[in-house]
Amino acid sequence: MKLVSWNVNGLRACVRKGFLEYFEEVDADIFCVQEIKLQEGQIDLDLDGYYDYWNYAEKKGYSGTAIFTKEKPLDISYGLGIEEHDNEGRVITLEFRDFYLVNVYTPNSQRGLTRLDYRMVWEDDFREYLKGLDSIKPVILCGDLNVAHKEIDLKNPSTNRRNAGFTDEERSKMTELLEEGFTDSFRYLYPDKEDAYSWWSYMRKSRERNVGWRIDYFVISNRLKDDLYDSQIHSDIMGSDHCPVVLKMKNSLSF
Repeated sequence: MKLVSWNVNGLRACVRKGFLEYFEEVDADIFCVQEIKLQEGQIDLDLDGYYDYWNYAEKKGYSGTAIFTKEKPLDISYGLGIEEHDNEGRVITLEFRDFYLVNVYTPNSQRGLTRLDYRMVWEDDFREYLKGLDSIKPVILCGDLNVAHKEIDLKNPSTNRRNAGFTDEERSKMTELLEEGFTDSFRYLYPDKEDAYSWWSYMRKSRERNVGWRIDYFVISNRLKDDLYDSQIHSDIMGSDHCPVVLKMKNSLSF
């Protein structure tokens, strides 16, 4: 089983930059995207063999998520069921026989940390949502979590200490999630791997110099660790300021 997650930073723009070629080449069972930045009817994708599910932000040209899956889910839900969180199209959940798949685009705390207080509320509510799912069946969470958890997860930790995505508050919320029965699949397999990033600023040729952050994740319920085959970062794929991340699970996990 192969799953892909990619913050495309505007799906229409990414399609013009090779999205479909990568989509066909990677041949994922489930392909999740974040920050689609569009409304219903603004794109026509011909993804033969896939069911598609979309969660659009109310604000035009902003946020939003989508999932393309070869297997039809048992159930689909959008958002967290909490009004203050559910107008930006940030969460889609698919239920399959053996697991839940959650695609998320976590709110950014913004420059000057103007949205940090809201982010803390989101983190607590989202963690409770995941725990509720996990009490029923295992969870595979993917998406742009907008946090570099450890110093190894970004190039310049010392100079980014109070910047959005690397505050103590955001990092501690990630720690809390993992302590509640979840595993960062990439760090579980590659605990000491350095210079492994999934996002680079467009400024100062950051990508060419690999001055990046790892903020895109596959997080799995602890009891799925034995089913984990590989967790990859496809840093050679262009088309966005993020690159795709890939999760491969053993065939013991079923749709």
